[in-house]
Amino acid sequence: MKKFSEWGNFFICPTPIGNLGDITYRTVSVLNQVDLIACEDTRVSRKLLQRYSIQKPLFSYHAHNYQAAIQKILTHLKSGESVALITDAGMPGIQDPGMEIVNQLVQNQIDFEVLPGASAVLPAVVYSGFSLNGYLFLGFLPKSGGERKKQLEQSLFSPQAVVLYESPKRILTTLQEIQSLVGEERKAVLCRELTKIHQEIIRGTLKEIIEILNQRKTIKGEMVLVLEGIVVDEKRILPLIQNCIKQLLFTGHSEKDTVELTSVIFGLKKNRLKFEVKHQIDLLGEGERKRI
Repeated sequence: MKKFSEWGNFFICPTPIGNLGDITYRTVSVLNQVDLIACEDTRVSRKLLQRYSIQKPLFSYHAHNYQAAIQKILTHLKSGESVALITDAGMPGIQDPGMEIVNQLVQNQIDFEVLPGASAVLPAVVYSGFSLNGYLFLGFLPKSGGERKKQLEQSLFSPQAVVLYESPKRILTTLQEIQSLVGEERKAVLCRELTKIHQEIIRGTLKEIIEILNQRKTIKGEMVLVLEGIVVDEKRILPLIQNCIKQLLFTGHSEKDTVELTSVIFGLKKNRLKFEVKHQIDLLGEGERKRI
């Protein structure tokens, strides 16, 4: 990327996700050195900056003003001033408007620095113990519709753990949706209020975690859900695989083709699938059987 000698420096700085002591020395140093700080909410950021005796001009950068804020940032950079971007908590640019300024800088070949630091993802993955085969981070799922279901179906059947953010208002619905796709025995870890006073780590199967949350009058706090990667169990067939078999049979595929296709898609042994396909054929009505 270009580095215009007369331009100022731009820094993307992570902030603590709960415990204000989790900020890095380097982030404090950079925030003390820059000329201006762009932040999600000036009121929230001011509390953090006061904790570390940082006195810098602040201006808002959030979902409702990022286009104008980007132009302001570019103007300051072009005049030789250095700017830092922070959010209320965590790393800017992870499913927030921070990615917009990143794309703008990349598009214009303008150099910038991303500082490492606090994020809810890594602590949650480590707490889970599910990361032996790596993990897939989804962030926040679409709130509703086919895109949400499609994203879950594409993600929940790999050996990698799946990590996602969810609001307390939707966490039960999300857990129930996932359970309908993968069954109630999939292991999961729900991390609530990470690094805060009321941090809670809930471990169990999907069924167990749903039961725990159902017993609560209210569900509060920021949530990170980690789901164990799929372990192919030849003794059971997951609901999505059963649905796939039903659809293939119903749309006119032969018993042999259904076994072949399902084996390729899900990586299951054909002998086990033959039994399941025969079982699904037995469940079909006489009219549907004649089509196979």
